[in-house]
Amino acid sequence: MSNKNFWTLLILLLTGIVLGGFLGSLADGISWLSWLNFGQSFGLDEPLVLNLGMLIITFGLSIKITMASIFGVAAALLIYRYI
Repeated sequence: MSNKNFWTLLILLLTGIVLGGFLGSLADGISWLSWLNFGQSFGLDEPLVLNLGMLIITFGLSIKITMASIFGVAAALLIYRYI
């Protein structure tokens, strides 16, 4: 049995999400593949700004989950299973 660990799974999942999102945005211009870019966005609409005088810190997070990114995660899990 191969040496599976958390970091391998995390890298594969992040790669699946990014590649899936990229393919979904590419497919948005094609009429019969536009459903791959269907999804939901959530997070902070406007960034949270903390002004401490000399230091300004800006916090923000926005995530968009699309059908293509779900397929990317599923592919990443299959690849992880067979590593």
